[in-house]
Amino acid sequence: MARATALLPLAFATTFAFAQDGPAARPTTARPNVVFVLADDLGYRELGCFGQEKIATPHLDRLAAQGMRLTRHYSGSPVCAPSRCVLMTGKHPGHAAVRDNKEAQPEGQWPLPADEPVLAAVLRDAGYTTGAFGKWGLGPFGSSGDPLARGFTRFFGYNCQRHAHSYWPAFLYDDQKRIELQNQPPVPGSGKLHDGADGNDPKSYARFVGTDYAPDRIAAAAIAFVEANAARPFFLYYPSTLPHLALHVPDLDLAAYRGKFDEKPYLGGNGYTPHPTPRAAYAAMITRLDREVGQLVAVLDAKGLSANTLFVFTSDNGATHSPVGGTDVDFFASCGELRGRKGSMYEGGIRVPAIVRWPGVIAPGSTSARVSGFEDWMPTLAEACGANAPARSDGISLLPTLRGEQQPARPFLYREFAGYGGWQAVWVGDLKLVRRQLQKPKQAATELYDLVADPKEANDLAAAKADKVRELQALLDREHVASPTFPLAALDAPPPK
Repeated sequence: MARATALLPLAFATTFAFAQDGPAARPTTARPNVVFVLADDLGYRELGCFGQEKIATPHLDRLAAQGMRLTRHYSGSPVCAPSRCVLMTGKHPGHAAVRDNKEAQPEGQWPLPADEPVLAAVLRDAGYTTGAFGKWGLGPFGSSGDPLARGFTRFFGYNCQRHAHSYWPAFLYDDQKRIELQNQPPVPGSGKLHDGADGNDPKSYARFVGTDYAPDRIAAAAIAFVEANAARPFFLYYPSTLPHLALHVPDLDLAAYRGKFDEKPYLGGNGYTPHPTPRAAYAAMITRLDREVGQLVAVLDAKGLSANTLFVFTSDNGATHSPVGGTDVDFFASCGELRGRKGSMYEGGIRVPAIVRWPGVIAPGSTSARVSGFEDWMPTLAEACGANAPARSDGISLLPTLRGEQQPARPFLYREFAGYGGWQAVWVGDLKLVRRQLQKPKQAATELYDLVADPKEANDLAAAKADKVRELQALLDREHVASPTFPLAALDAPPPK
């Protein structure tokens, strides 16, 4: 199977990642470095510190013990590109430019507009060196969404989300330069076993395994960025592709789970690529992500940077649907008790794990159930770093909460999504209003839930609380600004013919 080229030995990463209670924990008064790790399709309950029982995540569990868990944190959207748009712009999806996954030619996704302030540029203008390592997905090179035109001084990884479906691709980008990887031929992001192939024979899967594992290259570039900029303030944005499908993982990582679960080979046919042990592969991808976090923490420790680094870990949306691509998120209870998966505005599609560590500022082992969202990172990081956040933002700084201070409850959190049938949702206090099927106006439905009394969203209160529905509906109408590129048919007038 695959040759692994992991940047740091596992023992080295573990040793340093667990060494945060010594001298490295002393705070400084300098502006903090920022490391922001964004997982891809990681479910709310897929970390041990958020309740996972089958998958090992020791480095992230340790990070949570040293910092704060945000237990009511919401991604910008239930799919990749629009969620990242909210994160980068500080605007909720009713105001943001990108509201669904939409491809742009020749390679990439719908670009951020040129006049949209972006987090990386805000921090760069405040004197930070900025680097992005992983999956971008907000505009091709040369477009208005080019990461190197939006405030990043360094980029390494995948520009296009579709390209990122393969972990053994033909190439990655070093800034704008295409570099060839040693995968001949490259492994596709989708496919099936050949007709007549034996699904129980590991040799049948050989063409879906490569040599040059892209996450190794990305991790090495990110660590080199930290090492090169240790003497100046930096913003490291690390949008990992893990654990997004396809089920591609080296033997070094897979070995920890081989034989642990009852398995049925995934032969392909339901998206992405086959794998002989899909449960083990999925678990291994999450533990691999955990190890990458451990490697980053190890380098921060070794350089004496941990005490003055604000470290954020979260996910771009909830876990994907079983059995797409061979996944079995029900087996892992990936979303726990929460209803819904990726693409849904129910809690399982959009509530995500979030961990924040900042020694000397955030109390170790703390938690917050305050409702927060991706738009909040723009004002939070700008304030922490002494930068000027855009005047027009939907976010609210989380710094008081992170410092352990009382902070007023958020007035509301708004979400909309043009895909998967079309959705809107708003959270106010304990209540949540959901509208779905907005691309089919005659089928549109409105539901109301009390998330404290009913965290599973099983009891629709819309009929019993009609006055509250009207009140929250007015809030939905107010926060939605029509987008000609990403319209919601039930709300927006059709474009002129």
